[in-house]
Amino acid sequence: MPTRCFGDGDPTYAAYHDHEWGRPVTDERHLLELICLEGFQAGLSWRTILLRRNAFREVFADFDPERVAAFTPADVERLLGDPRIIRHRGKIEAVIANARATLALRGTASPLPQLVWSFRPEPGPAPTAWSAIPAATDASRALAKALRKAGFRFFGETTAYATMQAAGLLNDHLASCPVRAEIEAGR
Repeated sequence: MPTRCFGDGDPTYAAYHDHEWGRPVTDERHLLELICLEGFQAGLSWRTILLRRNAFREVFADFDPERVAAFTPADVERLLGDPRIIRHRGKIEAVIANARATLALRGTASPLPQLVWSFRPEPGPAPTAWSAIPAATDASRALAKALRKAGFRFFGETTAYATMQAAGLLNDHLASCPVRAEIEAGR
């Protein structure tokens, strides 16, 4: 019987795998959330972030760019004292900078969704093992460079690749994964 790429035995993680990971995300707020949460994940497991996601959404105003961009140094201090989230000053400040960069992109020819999706790679063969999935690619390096140039922080090539996976720019569900065909059909 095929098994999931990840999440077997963990209902929260399995639900994320089955219903979110790899499904196309094209709205600004959700992309900002993914970018910021992938930044928080750096050096940690995604499960750690997933279990705190509701708290992140609460303290970061549901990742509404206008509201988060207005956060002040006092908000940073408040967030540093909140044990429900990852209390890392650089990552917290990056969320605010990323919200401000998102707003700045609205006035350009490439708002955040268009900019991110412009780096969608050509589909490749289905990976057969996790070892076949790279940590970064030319496309993720280019996306990271473009977003950093736009003012995004805590967003390197590996974080960019993880964001591309989560937001459905590519389908890295393993060939044996029962969700892969559904994801592919939705692309």
